Amino acid sequence: MLNDKLHKYHLILASGSPRRQQFFKDLGLNFEIKLMPVKEEYPHRLRHFEISDYLAQLKSLPFKDTLRDQDILITSDTIVWHQESALGKPKDHEDAFRMLASMSNTTHDVITSVCFTTKTTQKTVNAITKVTFKALTDREIDYYISTYQPFDKAGAYGIQEWIGQIGITAIEGSYTNVVGLPTHLVYKTLNAMV
Repeated sequence: MLNDKLHKYHLILASGSPRRQQFFKDLGLNFEIKLMPVKEEYPHRLRHFEISDYLAQLKSLPFKDTLRDQDILITSDTIVWHQESALGKPKDHEDAFRMLASMSNTTHDVITSVCFTTKTTQKTVNAITKVTFKALTDREIDYYISTYQPFDKAGAYGIQEWIGQIGITAIEGSYTNVVGLPTHLVYKTLNAMV
């Protein structure tokens, strides 16, 4: 349906995330994957969704001079906001353990920002989902990290994996946002652009 409206456009997804790529396939979109390296650093004064908005926009910069008239570039970033700080991807087992232990028996925000860039315009949208974990035991955390190696995931977990099935007691907001892409917002924004 949306794909028919987009037939004059060329969608470029600048993400190596298999989860984001699968969501685009599930939405029935024709798209190309293009990756360009960018150092994911942000000013420390930024808070909450300002961080993911900034990083999603930052990821579009290497493409700035390559976009053609019919191109729509989509870049995205997900962070976990917990106890007034951003949790990104863990560096190692110890870092992942620290993150998960800190989220045990508490609620945190998962924020995904999506940036849509054309040759002449840029629009950034974001979704915020509240996720609550039960009290996780050290054994559960160790088992999850050792078995699932969640080092490519913000906050060191995937909601769709074992830890989500046994540990998450409540979710308020978009589920797909927690997996890595607020598909409802992508659909809505692309529809409004064409």
